[in-house]
Amino acid sequence: MLSVDDVDVSYGLVPALHGVSLRVEAGETVCLLGPNGAGKTTTVKSIIGLLKPRAGRIRFNEVDVTGLPPHRTVGLGMSLAPEGRLLFPDMSVDENLELGASPAPARARRRETKDRVYAVFPRLAARRAQPAGTLSGGEQQMVAIGRAMMARPGLLILDEPSLGLSPIMVQELFRILRTLNEGGMSILLVEQNVVQALKICDRAYVLESGKIVMQGSSAELRSSDTIRTSYLGI
Repeated sequence: MLSVDDVDVSYGLVPALHGVSLRVEAGETVCLLGPNGAGKTTTVKSIIGLLKPRAGRIRFNEVDVTGLPPHRTVGLGMSLAPEGRLLFPDMSVDENLELGASPAPARARRRETKDRVYAVFPRLAARRAQPAGTLSGGEQQMVAIGRAMMARPGLLILDEPSLGLSPIMVQELFRILRTLNEGGMSILLVEQNVVQALKICDRAYVLESGKIVMQGSSAELRSSDTIRTSYLGI
């Protein structure tokens, strides 16, 4: 579904990504792991079109999307729940969700999709008229994911969705992501919570200093001495 091939990205003269390559197949949950400053968000921004790679190619469903702006990539079937959620705090939950249905086909089916979002996140249904800024952090993250779902994507990209959430809410969030994947949605998950991420992903890549340093199935990475020592504290 998604192929990133030898992508380089720089901020001005400062290199950020060096030959990054990764794949997401249809129906998979793939995790991109790594410490702060590794380049995970830069990778996501390059895929969705917020940054233009200096070199390399990005393809989505066999279409070259390298450097396409976000409204084009979203229209082709990718959607991002960004780090920090980036909601409109004074707008209601319902209004924030509506903003996600930007592609024309998604607008035509927005009521149907919104019903699905509220089925996945029933606590949002009870707060649909409430300003998003008054919700808890976990509920705001649900809105951010729901807003991304409103575009009816084939590939849902999530950037650090568990950041700042309580342990109980983190477990609930990852349960929901597993349910979405089991329902047929492909997911690219950017995470620092390696323990939870490796429980739900099919495969994972580890990014350090802008380079992919490890990749493999979740089972392979869980059994890796490097992962156990550096990320799992074992």
